[in-house]
Amino acid sequence: MGEARLREEICALARSLFERGYTHGSTGNISARTEDGGLLVSPTGTSFGRLDPARLARFDSAGRHVDGDKPTKEMPLHTALYDTRGGRAGAVVHLHSHHAVALSMLPETDWNDALPPLTPYGIMQLGRVKVLPYLAPGDPLMGEAVRALEGQRSAMILANHGPVVAAGSVEKAVYAMEELEETARLALRLRGEAPRRLTDAQVASLIATCNIDMGE
Repeated sequence: MGEARLREEICALARSLFERGYTHGSTGNISARTEDGGLLVSPTGTSFGRLDPARLARFDSAGRHVDGDKPTKEMPLHTALYDTRGGRAGAVVHLHSHHAVALSMLPETDWNDALPPLTPYGIMQLGRVKVLPYLAPGDPLMGEAVRALEGQRSAMILANHGPVVAAGSVEKAVYAMEELEETARLALRLRGEAPRRLTDAQVASLIATCNIDMGE
């Protein structure tokens, strides 16, 4: 995809997330690989509802900021995912979405596998979702926490902060993020109701049939 089209896609999908309430105010950030190995990144302090394609921060393949506005302060988070996920990461989306954040706060949430197997789609698009300990926004240690996963997870929730998803394209990353938030909402809605989950056999069949990388 050419850079001009990629810029438009980033802004259109970010605006869609904002308009549907997946993020609010100036929260959240999004990035994508360009054809030459560089990055386009949402600027710091901007609303997903009003991103300007011409003002996205542009990084070259060596990681130098060469054009556009000042990037999000969460750059260590983004670069850690690109570095550790390699060719599997063509885009990264980070939100402060309501239900995923709430799920990270509950004492019963399994930090190694945060989303219960309620539907096949969360498993198919996310694998196992890791919860990482709380770190202040922009803390460089956030990138170190992601690097410690050694590329094993494509989706995680920063405790008391928000979810992060890496995928092959901006569109796929947004779809996966939507699935994460909706599965978290379903889990909260069913909390205390003892719902029928997918069985271990059903989950194993999905993993085998769809060749899903569940991570360690």
